[in-house]
Amino acid sequence: MSAGTTIGTVRPDAPVALVTGASGGLGQALAIELDALGCRVAVHYNSSAEQARAVADKLHNDSVVVTGNVASWEEVGALYEQVREQLGPIDVLVNNGAIRRDSLMAMQNPQEWREVIETNLIGTFHTSRVAVPHMLRQRWGRIINVVSPSGLIATAGQTAYSASKAGVIGMTRTLAAECGRRGVTVNALSPGFMITGMTKDLSASVTDAIRGKCPVPRFGTPEEVAHSMRLFLDADYMTGQVLSIDGGVSIT
Repeated sequence: MSAGTTIGTVRPDAPVALVTGASGGLGQALAIELDALGCRVAVHYNSSAEQARAVADKLHNDSVVVTGNVASWEEVGALYEQVREQLGPIDVLVNNGAIRRDSLMAMQNPQEWREVIETNLIGTFHTSRVAVPHMLRQRWGRIINVVSPSGLIATAGQTAYSASKAGVIGMTRTLAAECGRRGVTVNALSPGFMITGMTKDLSASVTDAIRGKCPVPRFGTPEEVAHSMRLFLDADYMTGQVLSIDGGVSIT
């Protein structure tokens, strides 16, 4: 075996998975899918405690409900310690928590713009930063960053959201380059439009326009997107990639 070649890695038994933003529609589906795949899931929420507990009640394996603002380094540190004490160190991290504050840049409130970047981009750094050292030490780990077609294609009125998700895509690829030799893969999942808490406020004209430009002319479901978790967990040779499950909207 040549110098620098990675030795085969083994997934831990009943890996610990943290899903941020797990109280929402997609987060719930991701948590349930990971539980079905044998993970012990930490269900994270920021403001919807009751919904997060309802998600945990649907899981069969050991789980824990945790809270914290991912934009805060201190709160993420405390969140990580709670997961570690109750379930163990994080083996699988799904960065799903995000916010949207849509507006044309000419009228955008600067504080709202900053909040989107701090939650979606800096928050992804915080959670990844606390989880990566353990993954590198054990030579196995999975980081899945949930992004958006808005990070790949132009969407008027979403400069903050688009910038945050494009930034996460760039971070995904670079972190993948840093971690690949130690069996840690880092990929991005780009779901298409689904009726969730993030999109339920869109007008009928907007949703009709979205369906009209999509090669598969309908909205997806969180469950369809969540099926990707098996691929991310099993694919040792895939890293730094963006998997788009969006009905083809990102190619139009």
